[in-house]
Amino acid sequence: MRKIKITEKSTFAALLLALILFVAAFSLSLGALSAPVPVFAVKNALTIVLDAGHGGIDGGVSGRKTGVKESDLNLAITLELKEILTDAGFEVVLTRKTEAGLYDTATKGFKKRDMQRRKEIIEEAKPNLVLSIHQNYYPSSSTRGAQVFYSKNHEKAQGLAKAVQGKLNTLYSSVGAKPRTEHTGEYFMLECTPYTSVIVECGFLSNPLDEKLLNKENFRRKLASAIAAGVTAYLETEGSSA
Repeated sequence: MRKIKITEKSTFAALLLALILFVAAFSLSLGALSAPVPVFAVKNALTIVLDAGHGGIDGGVSGRKTGVKESDLNLAITLELKEILTDAGFEVVLTRKTEAGLYDTATKGFKKRDMQRRKEIIEEAKPNLVLSIHQNYYPSSSTRGAQVFYSKNHEKAQGLAKAVQGKLNTLYSSVGAKPRTEHTGEYFMLECTPYTSVIVECGFLSNPLDEKLLNKENFRRKLASAIAAGVTAYLETEGSSA
């Protein structure tokens, strides 16, 4: 076997390599410590159900100028919101993942079957929170902005509605809309399960300014971010027991 002679040069190279590897390992350790940690990754996998309202033959309301369907906007915002919340460490469950409704066939009673399926999905998920995403419409075309609804029969729902409403008001004030106030509502999605639930009406398709904004992908992303910020603000106050 050939003997390998160890010289000062080879010893220095070995030491230099060891030093480089140590520095690299130390840098990686620091990077891991300083890397952003998802807001709720340290909590017990909080679950949020996102419900994109309407779907299939039930398009909801339509844009006064463009004719855009509420159901399409609801799904687009919901998918944006899912991405943001998932990145923040939440477990996210969707009731509607496609343009289709949740009924089996478009026959008599389809709406009731659709709503019942949403209820079942929520009950199966046993979530901490439920957010149902919708668009608004009003006879007066001057009315605009987002508004959040909650059930007066659920003590924690108002807190969630208020937190989300505040963040949405901040967003809409930047585009010239007056702030709105969260409000009680007697809607199926707010009453069908015992879980903390709100309906988020993201804007008025009867208003030309709101309609124009809602048709823009970057504004829908801002809406989703505002809703997520509202959820975070609420949970920071209520804790993971929400």
